[in-house]
Amino acid sequence: MRIFVVSKGDSLYSIARKFGVSPTELSYINALSDPNRLTIGQTLVIPGGASPQGQIEVNGYAYPNISDTVLSEALPYMTFLCPFSWHIDAAGGITPIDDKRMISRAYETATAPMLTLTNIGTSGGFSSDIAHAIFTDDAVQATLIENILAALRSRGYYGVNLNIEYVYPFDREGYNAFLARLSETLHPKGYYLTSAIAPKTSDDQYGLLYTAHDYEAHGRYCDRVIIMTYEWGYTYSAPQAVSPVDRMRKVLDYAVTKIPSGKILLGFSNYGYNWTLPWQQGRAASVISNTAAMNLAAANFAQIKFNEQAQAPFFNYTDPSGVRHEVWFEDARSVKARLQLVSEYDLAGISYWTINYLNRAGFAVLESMYGVEKII
Repeated sequence: MRIFVVSKGDSLYSIARKFGVSPTELSYINALSDPNRLTIGQTLVIPGGASPQGQIEVNGYAYPNISDTVLSEALPYMTFLCPFSWHIDAAGGITPIDDKRMISRAYETATAPMLTLTNIGTSGGFSSDIAHAIFTDDAVQATLIENILAALRSRGYYGVNLNIEYVYPFDREGYNAFLARLSETLHPKGYYLTSAIAPKTSDDQYGLLYTAHDYEAHGRYCDRVIIMTYEWGYTYSAPQAVSPVDRMRKVLDYAVTKIPSGKILLGFSNYGYNWTLPWQQGRAASVISNTAAMNLAAANFAQIKFNEQAQAPFFNYTDPSGVRHEVWFEDARSVKARLQLVSEYDLAGISYWTINYLNRAGFAVLESMYGVEKII
């Protein structure tokens, strides 16, 4: 596999001829909406010549509305699948989702489905109060654990993935104690336990997103720990990379001192954002798939630039109404840079958020660098 960066005068046909591949294959693997239109700075994955460095584990979060086509293409690259998500309530109840199709398809591809639990409340956001109710009441915890076991048995899940966010700082020890209790319940029964935690750079990093996520405790009680190393660029931020490599490194430098590196799954953003300019505080950016971003740049003849510090591509364009935009996303170069962190830090693997957007070129880069371990 090669990564080719388009220059002035290149066409799909000249590139295909140069590397001895068919234009049709080149168009397919890069999901080009218009094969006759490329733009300067665009990356194309050239298939062939893969030399994997070893095997890694790959987790993928997915919403239940994922299409059969996208799910079918993604699952061969997955070790774990996390249907997102069952909701915990303050009494220890859990609300299911329509996950049976996803679980069935996971087992067909030797992918381990994980019961993903969140403290998302009725308003649609993560609830600190739900987490507090769970972490401070033994009886509520007992009810929740019984409900978890029932869901594991009835749905055939391989284990549990906890994605508990916006936890009050004073609930840190309560969260740790719950992790210990859940681990002691699940592991003797043969179930796996994983968790997702915020991207911290120090133990004393304060804030609703960070304080209660105790890296050492998660590393002790969980089989795998997903570090959510994304969303530096987010819906309401100024335009910037979603997962800048320089900032991911700072998180990993700290993480490997607290969590065994072989337990860490590096969070992998599989999307970008489109901001309108001039940027104004409070104005929302729109999510865009990596493939759609690449095709949008080509459609507008927008030159794609590459930020070396963040190891991320971006471009500007003007829409038909005259409004300027800035788009940051992931391309083959940025995917490769992030995947190289796995071997550099000797991590277990990566975790996609999410696989609902198909990124065929990104999977090609993954396949060229690593084999994907299957555990069932």
